[in-house]
Amino acid sequence: MIKIQNAYQSNNILNTSILTGEQKEILDLMVKYEEVYSYEHFNQLKFELDLRIEIVKAATALYQSGVKFTTFENSRCNPALWNLTRQGAIVIKPGVLPSEGIRDLYANGKLYAFECATAIVAVFYKAVLEIIEERHFNRLFAGMILYDWHYDDDLGVFTRRGNDYLPGDCVYFKNPDFDPEKPQWRGENAIDMGYDLYYGHGIGIKDAEGIIASLNKYRKEGAVQTAYLLSQVTRLDYRYLYVYRKAGREIQGTFPLADDQKIISKIGSAVYLK
Repeated sequence: MIKIQNAYQSNNILNTSILTGEQKEILDLMVKYEEVYSYEHFNQLKFELDLRIEIVKAATALYQSGVKFTTFENSRCNPALWNLTRQGAIVIKPGVLPSEGIRDLYANGKLYAFECATAIVAVFYKAVLEIIEERHFNRLFAGMILYDWHYDDDLGVFTRRGNDYLPGDCVYFKNPDFDPEKPQWRGENAIDMGYDLYYGHGIGIKDAEGIIASLNKYRKEGAVQTAYLLSQVTRLDYRYLYVYRKAGREIQGTFPLADDQKIISKIGSAVYLK
């Protein structure tokens, strides 16, 4: 095992000139946290960084799209491409490609309305569409449904406890004393946008204090507990999705390690390479 004290100070290990400022921020956080992030090779790591940035872009685009926040019973969509169930589920119509449906949601946002969990899944789908081959996207997510936390298993969404928040993650702000007459504000699913900013559908893009202040407006009478950021993260299975990446995304000649070698980013001050 090779131990590198600082990945950024060794161009033999990682040439960060190919990375954006946002991607470098993610790497800085990976090194800071006490979690271990493992990859089969550097291109897999680069894919995760790329996809995380696409998630942030997709969240910004959804915020700007005109999609409204509403409860399940008042959900709406473009009837030309989607069917709407009585429960508020938005189901892609037979013969319509999932990629068409996602692009229309962003292009004609004023025709759509849904709650925050559905918004997060829509953001994840949009980001994945931008980074994997479209033919794979349409095959993997055939029969797409947008409803709460319902998503195709191939999206690889998983949630675990932890405080290693990274841009592109979904985090959850819990509102324990929410107004029972407005249960939609019991909490807010939000995308970590980086630089202490979060996108919450129905709230907007704010820092953590701003999200919490917004939720606190919807507490029951006599509430004593403030809303807070829960110690959990929801993210995609980047390693699984990497198999379906768009051609030409690999980085050639920037890393000296063989493709079958493994990088483990060890939180603290070191990055380990095996």
